[in-house]
Amino acid sequence: MKLPSRALAVHLAMLTLILVASGCSNLHWASELVPAHGADLVVLNANVLTVDDRFPTAQGFAVRGGRITAVGDSDSIRRHAGPKTRIIDAGGRTIAPGLADGHLHNAGGGPGVDLSRVRTLEELLARVAERVKVSKPGDLVVSNNDWHEAQLKEQRLPLRRDLDRIAPDNPVVLVRGGHQFIVNSAALTRWKIGKDTAVPAGGAIPRYADGELSGELVNNARQLVQLPPPAALKREDLLAMMRKLHRVGLTSIRVPGNPDPGTEWTQWKELKQRGELDMRVNFLFRIYDFSDAAKVRALVESWKVNPDEGDEWLRVGGIKTLVDGGFEGGWMREPYLEPYGRGGSYRGINVVPQRLYLPVIAELNRMGWRVTTHVVGDAAIDMVLDSYEKVNAEKSIAGRRWMLEHAFIAWPEHFPRMKALGLMLSVQNHAYVAGPSLVKYWGPVRAARTTPVRDFLDQGFIVAGGTDSPVIPHPPMWAFYHFVTRGTIAAGQLGADQRVSRAEALRLLTIGNARFTGEQKIKGSIEPGKVADFIVLSDDPMTAPENRIEGIEVLLTAVGGKLVYVKDGVRF
Repeated sequence: MKLPSRALAVHLAMLTLILVASGCSNLHWASELVPAHGADLVVLNANVLTVDDRFPTAQGFAVRGGRITAVGDSDSIRRHAGPKTRIIDAGGRTIAPGLADGHLHNAGGGPGVDLSRVRTLEELLARVAERVKVSKPGDLVVSNNDWHEAQLKEQRLPLRRDLDRIAPDNPVVLVRGGHQFIVNSAALTRWKIGKDTAVPAGGAIPRYADGELSGELVNNARQLVQLPPPAALKREDLLAMMRKLHRVGLTSIRVPGNPDPGTEWTQWKELKQRGELDMRVNFLFRIYDFSDAAKVRALVESWKVNPDEGDEWLRVGGIKTLVDGGFEGGWMREPYLEPYGRGGSYRGINVVPQRLYLPVIAELNRMGWRVTTHVVGDAAIDMVLDSYEKVNAEKSIAGRRWMLEHAFIAWPEHFPRMKALGLMLSVQNHAYVAGPSLVKYWGPVRAARTTPVRDFLDQGFIVAGGTDSPVIPHPPMWAFYHFVTRGTIAAGQLGADQRVSRAEALRLLTIGNARFTGEQKIKGSIEPGKVADFIVLSDDPMTAPENRIEGIEVLLTAVGGKLVYVKDGVRF
């Protein structure tokens, strides 16, 4: 007997439910009835790492209206193709959900001298000297910050006397990461910085062993130098940034506060309004001045945004604060090692003391804002937890997704306090690049402890993986490699006990980020109903030899089913 079409649909739906209950996974994924008009996109013959709760693999999926409608084997998915469907035959290649970076300032680059590819101190100095030669005497020479001394064969910073050799008459400012400048004598002269200059609170001005200034200006000491204001952010800058990030497989980013957050937020909004936003952006505003909580309230109100406003493309994620420095200034319970330890007196920098920090985050909490805090050292974590607990006593923050950025040196005694507040963690692969510096500054025990991801996951924390680009170069597969192996570029393996599985590493860079931003129902895995953000990889990160993980390339990136990047020469 031939059933009417409506009855047939009901019959098939009931059959699907029965098969789901009996554990038939392929029909579970491909449970939607095939639309008569066909899908917009069908992907077949792939090794699909779905990253759903059971982490099964599939052979393909269908996409319509920017969302995944079915996932399963190639035969079942092929039925979703219609006359206008675009079909991608992956040829057995591995497909994963689009990658997310939970802490990405930008994709690097910029107008300064590019030091990202130098590998020796002499190469670095030669690159700066090239700029000096085409500059007039007295002209300022500045680098961008896409470099770290650990990439150099010598594994040390270029200091004032090094820079003086190649730039006696031009002020030079090397921007190293987000917390340090290195300047030459001409720059010290220009800004009247000498041995008797008072060290700004929350800063440091290191010296050579003979007592002379080394040229390093750490954290708030950078305020002694007035660099020209950055060029206004333009639409073209964000478009170029997205293209760079698509090439490494990123489809979602969390921007953790940049110098002019109000302007940048406006630029992202305009890009979305023009229909040009091909990246899902979770945007954090940022506080720099902690001197007066009332001023902070006025600043936040001037942004004219609400907590969590936005949609699946562009959303406000909260407000970022900070309390200590980076590698060279993380605030520690115990002193740094010699010679950086300065006779056992240097424990890093408490950039924002609790007497200023606490009133500001309390005011933000009263305003209904989520707070996340840059925190590196164990003493800094102590202070942040003390402050969060005081804020929580006035108005609960539990369950409101308050966060910690980095949390390098977190110890087991921190965990119960963190869990009681429902805190989440944003972690990155800093040790991959900076391993030698961490050993130098903090010693092998603390260096190996840096970013204890294994412990965080075992404690059940929601953890988002990322890179801190451009402080650390931004290919996410480098982060995947480091989380899985705890390998570094030049310091061997640091903290083997903090290794995670490959499935856990992929989750950190996909569904972990989605949970972190509260968007796990719409992205982060390849499942029916979720946005069709996915990448095609040159190798399977689940099975590739460890020494090949770093070199895995992204061959294709799609956002909402739209192909936004295809590697030159690759055909499907």
